[in-house]
Amino acid sequence: MLRDDITTAIRRAVMQELAAVGYGRLSIEAVARRAGVSKTAVYRRWSSKLELVLEVVSAAAGKRLPLPDTGDLRTDLEMLYLIMTQALRHPLASQIIPDLLAEAARNPQIAQTLQEALRLHQRTVGGLLIGRAVERGELPVVVDPDIAIDLIVGPLYWRVAIARLPLDPADAPRMASAVVGALRVACQVPIRGESDVELSVRP
Repeated sequence: MLRDDITTAIRRAVMQELAAVGYGRLSIEAVARRAGVSKTAVYRRWSSKLELVLEVVSAAAGKRLPLPDTGDLRTDLEMLYLIMTQALRHPLASQIIPDLLAEAARNPQIAQTLQEALRLHQRTVGGLLIGRAVERGELPVVVDPDIAIDLIVGPLYWRVAIARLPLDPADAPRMASAVVGALRVACQVPIRGESDVELSVRP
């Protein structure tokens, strides 16, 4: 029987090694040494470096964050952005994410695994937030989930994970308001407090 404490130590070591040296230089030997176990202990659980990294990173990418329920979509998003910013700015995440995104461009298996794990997590988060907003009447029942997810998480991922720019807490309300506005435009719902304006494109 595989011991859970050893499995946990190996997973922790993988994340630390990824942050320290990146995927390209990561080795089973280094992971085992950092975890304080033998290489055999690692190979009993994973057959290769790729399988090891994919399983550990997939689990980390899909880890659930606490979701706020403030009774208001804009405030929910504001709180979510603050929570996600802290997670993405964690020293491990800030080193690992850019490296894996670069590696994903060269390795289709890593790209597919990251995409599936992140998309599943994003759908869960987006589904809950949008579902609550629909129940409160802030958004219509008919809403494209993929567009909604892109509008919700896209700005934050771009700023913090890709451009690697800090999100000041004072910026969270503005980002949340902009995203709520974008969601309502995408759903063809007028923003509360504004008169309906018919937009037309002139040649």
